[in-house]
Amino acid sequence: MSNNGSSPLVLWYNQLGMNDVDRVGGKNASLGEMITNLSGMGVSVPNGFATTADAFNQFLDQSGVNQRIYELLDKTDIDDVTQLAKAGAQIRQWIIDTPFQPELENAIREAYAQLSADDENASFAVRSSATAEDMPDASFAGQQETFLNVQGFDAVLVAVKHVFASLFNDRAISYRVHQGYDHRGVALSAGVQRMVRSDLASSGVMFSIDTESGFDQVVFITSAWGLGEMVVQGAVNPDEFYVHKPTLAANRPAIVRRTMGSKKIRMVYAPTQEHGKQVKIEDVPQEQRDIFSLTNEEVQELAKQAVQIEKHYGRPMDIEWAKDG
Repeated sequence: MSNNGSSPLVLWYNQLGMNDVDRVGGKNASLGEMITNLSGMGVSVPNGFATTADAFNQFLDQSGVNQRIYELLDKTDIDDVTQLAKAGAQIRQWIIDTPFQPELENAIREAYAQLSADDENASFAVRSSATAEDMPDASFAGQQETFLNVQGFDAVLVAVKHVFASLFNDRAISYRVHQGYDHRGVALSAGVQRMVRSDLASSGVMFSIDTESGFDQVVFITSAWGLGEMVVQGAVNPDEFYVHKPTLAANRPAIVRRTMGSKKIRMVYAPTQEHGKQVKIEDVPQEQRDIFSLTNEEVQELAKQAVQIEKHYGRPMDIEWAKDG
């Protein structure tokens, strides 16, 4: 997993925790924290691995592409939209055209083989987790790419490369300049995680407090059919559930309110023949729109996990969840 005994290029989620933000970024560190500390309490997080900030920096250094990137950025007027778009596109292309160093490709190959366990139909999410040296609190949320339903080692490698390149998408470049972050101090960690088949079931987001009133004695859960991306992006009107924490703790039925959403569309896996597209959006059949996308038992089980996660972190949390169909 590492190069010549020096720092690792790839780390498993169960080796990571919140003190690894500088190595794998906030998103991957948080997934690791939950797998390491909460799986014994019934919180289920699919396993995965992350490439490290060191792996990213070596990739740029050894290929020499970093020189070209920083020279181009130094002479680009970021507030000139045309210049920014041109420079960003050029940098991303350089990264995509640069081969991985053999050590990194082999480390990803080893981890992938272990994670897929020879299951040819295994499907993965490849996500970006940006990390800034000395700035663990820097928020890069939503600036980089996520790829869903990635199948096969070659496709995972391509997705990791595109995730690396997304550190230099126009929005991310502009954000760093305006926030005063040095491009050289920011790195990208790619997370590769087994996907559960929520395209055949439902998914959504839950909050360990009521987001509108701030009332902290309920868990607020949103849910719709298919992959969670539609709920996260606000592209669908989901079902909503409020669960009362003290009643839940007493092991009694604790749903205090539920509202049925229209759930008109869903994101599902694209058939393999639709080349280049891993997911697609389709209409939800009327009979599924007219029922709740979770049972009361499932709502209560999710709420219990939200309470455990909130307790562990010691603050209100928002959590993306998915049901395996």
